[in-house]
Amino acid sequence: MQDFSFYNPTRIEFGAGKIASLDQLVPASAHVLVLYGGESARRTGTLDEVTAALGQRKVQLFGGIEPNPSFETLMEAVDLVRRNNIDFLLAVGGGSVIDGTKFVAAAALFEGDPWEILLSMGQNIEKALSFGTVLTLPATGSEMNQGSVITRKLLQAKLPFKSERVYPRFSVLDPVKTYTLPARQVANGVVDAFVHVMEQYLTYPAQAPVQDRFAEGLLQTLIEIGPKALAEPQDYQTRASLMWTATLALNGLIGAGVPQDWATHMLGHELTALHHLDHAQTLAVVLPEMLRQRKASKLGKLVQYAERVWNIHQGSDDHKAEAAIECTRDFFESVGVKTRLGDYGLGTEHIDGIIASLEKHGMVALGEHDDVTPALCRRVLLASL
Repeated sequence: MQDFSFYNPTRIEFGAGKIASLDQLVPASAHVLVLYGGESARRTGTLDEVTAALGQRKVQLFGGIEPNPSFETLMEAVDLVRRNNIDFLLAVGGGSVIDGTKFVAAAALFEGDPWEILLSMGQNIEKALSFGTVLTLPATGSEMNQGSVITRKLLQAKLPFKSERVYPRFSVLDPVKTYTLPARQVANGVVDAFVHVMEQYLTYPAQAPVQDRFAEGLLQTLIEIGPKALAEPQDYQTRASLMWTATLALNGLIGAGVPQDWATHMLGHELTALHHLDHAQTLAVVLPEMLRQRKASKLGKLVQYAERVWNIHQGSDDHKAEAAIECTRDFFESVGVKTRLGDYGLGTEHIDGIIASLEKHGMVALGEHDDVTPALCRRVLLASL
């Protein structure tokens, strides 16, 4: 394990009925903008519960943030914040709403073109509005980290940024709020959290037994509870475990002091930007073949993953690695997330455009060894047809 520092200032309020704690969490004098996605937040009563908890504070609402939050929509929120002197943001929703709120928090105080935030990957953020979150969809871990991914429709670009200035001040996690989620969103959340762990764990041995065992425990938990979360949507303990696992998967702890990959995510972003696949769908397509195409450099960790997570102990190292990759694919399929480009209507004719977009965005040396080139990504996509 390498030397590292770990910083995470987000306060977590976890459990049923915790939305009521907003009255203590949000400054009493705050002028609050509540940001949310579709009408489900209103239909399920979550918005009413949030506004009731905010009491006599001045509150405005901004809805319509997309599943892949767009720069164009978020700039409307930025304009609203600036015109109304709003000083506190509250995201009510899943990772997309929270990611979007992070961008609004930074862009509202940014001097210059806010698109530069994305082009610099957040390195030029000097200040941001304070904000909190009410999580309704466990998946991305955005409720307890400093990262965000934003899409600019006009440019067909989906770019990440991060900054310590966009950590949520607090996050309210009530598992009951997940009961009414569509099965597709729950399945996507399971896959998203799983791949978040894999991108930080499945690299190469780094003498980090604590991080390895922590990551393996999260993976085993997702394998155990994923199907149950779909079969029994109102099982509180299962939904609570899913929500907390997804948070821990990307709050920075399991990745501290160890090498990380993220090539699967970067290639997946291009699939979403160009062809509008759900984020988790892109991960389910890319990860199995990304592992297979890089099997030689990842063999040590693939064998460890096979033995510890999937209990595969028979055969050669190559056999164990192959079996673990197929177990991964089968798990994604078991929760209803398809793993082939053809499942989403994409074929060979789409690959050139995806690779060109990857190159345009400078994603030409990805992975823990900076050796994931556009040529390798092409092989991954061809093998994923």
